[in-house]
Amino acid sequence: MNDRRLPDEFDLIARYFAPLTKGFPGAFALGDDAAVIHPEPGRDIVATADTMVADVHFLNSDPPAFIARKLLRVNLSDLAAMGARPRHYLLTLALPKGTDSEWVAGFAAGLAEDQELYGITLAGGDTVATSGPATLTLAALGDVPAGKALRRSGAQKGDRIYVTGTLGDGALGLAVLQGSLAHLSKVHAAQLVDQYHLPRPRLAIGRKLIGCAHAAIDISDGLVADLGHVAGQSGFGATVEAARLPLSAATTAALEKDSDLFAAVLGGGDDYELLFTAAQEKEKELASLAACEGVKITCIGRIEGADGVRVLDAQGAEIPVKCTGYRHF
Repeated sequence: MNDRRLPDEFDLIARYFAPLTKGFPGAFALGDDAAVIHPEPGRDIVATADTMVADVHFLNSDPPAFIARKLLRVNLSDLAAMGARPRHYLLTLALPKGTDSEWVAGFAAGLAEDQELYGITLAGGDTVATSGPATLTLAALGDVPAGKALRRSGAQKGDRIYVTGTLGDGALGLAVLQGSLAHLSKVHAAQLVDQYHLPRPRLAIGRKLIGCAHAAIDISDGLVADLGHVAGQSGFGATVEAARLPLSAATTAALEKDSDLFAAVLGGGDDYELLFTAAQEKEKELASLAACEGVKITCIGRIEGADGVRVLDAQGAEIPVKCTGYRHF
């Protein structure tokens, strides 16, 4: 019988994680106390971190490769919102006692796959055992031209509000995994689950928004909540036209059976699309960018003088928003 028990910490690092530093000599193959990173002249370092906890941010039944890839991608989505280019990441794993080597091997394989896809390498981290749920923390480092990082606080009155991709898919994908939405076809259910497991960080678009967008954020906690951050930090309000919100065929099918699921579009979170504001005259430039990248970019509303975020229906009446977004506390 194969022994699936984890090796000791140093063997664990050497076997599964040191290979993820390939191509980055400053990591010293995880054999030193810390990594050494040389910033490029004329560029600022952008740093972000996210923690995912079992049965809070992912299901224990999720494949470990998908968990790893999502952990990396949600950080990359933060870099995308700042207009940054990914470079390196730090990883800390607090794993329950009894976690086997097969799980760790799958997790490391998922990281390796996305490292190749997104051009990022492991720089260091830590591993510990815990009596609690698996707790996974990743800190990503990127860079931008000096002084050019996109911020949440730069929206201007009269700006149009744009989002990439489609909304609601991730939240509804989680609902499918939790046993809901049984009326959906297998194809639509699979599409939603895929978006929940593997969001698509809009890195290329984020970098090209520098000099075009006034403000940007990635939609992680929900459209209304994250737009509220942009509007509030910019000192304005925002109006969204519900009919303009971009929906996938799978989410549209779900809403046709249960219109109450529209709350997931407004506040479900797990979208990891970019929300940004830009002057109205940038419309043609953004259309060209969308065509170039093969990603839908949709104008969903405008920045206004009033406080807060309003969502209007097709007749111009305000839609009550009960769930504005995910709350951690």
